[in-house]
Amino acid sequence: MLAKIKTWAAGLGGDASAAPATPPPREELAAATALLLAEAASLDGEFDEGEEQVIADLLVRRFDLSDGEAADVVADARAGVDENVELFGLTRVIKSHLEPDQRVAVIEMLWEVVYADGALHDFEANLARRVAGLVHLSDRDTGAARKRVLARLEVDGDPA
Repeated sequence: MLAKIKTWAAGLGGDASAAPATPPPREELAAATALLLAEAASLDGEFDEGEEQVIADLLVRRFDLSDGEAADVVADARAGVDENVELFGLTRVIKSHLEPDQRVAVIEMLWEVVYADGALHDFEANLARRVAGLVHLSDRDTGAARKRVLARLEVDGDPA
């Protein structure tokens, strides 16, 4: 699936005529999102099983994947993080095929992964802000998404 999303995203390079007329299947959107989330999880130098489980749970909830499908997508994303993750192609998939409120939900997912280990790392926060800009979300929407995630984590008892 990782190869499929890379091929599809590479086709989005320059001209709008290269984009397919129909939106990609949810699996491709899930794969693009998973790669972004895996990149965030790995930026602090540690991509542990807890972060992997958070990503899988988010994919199940957001993209209605089965646990098995989510595990496969996360495994592909985890392997793909070792390669060069090209943010523009991935975010273009998200920006082109999701409405603004759905893109905000993706940013919330990103913040959940950033805070999954209980600590905010500068590189992770920077990635969340860059992705938000690439999917054309305002600073206000991005900040509100981060605050909602922090509020949820505090309610759940996780340190943030």
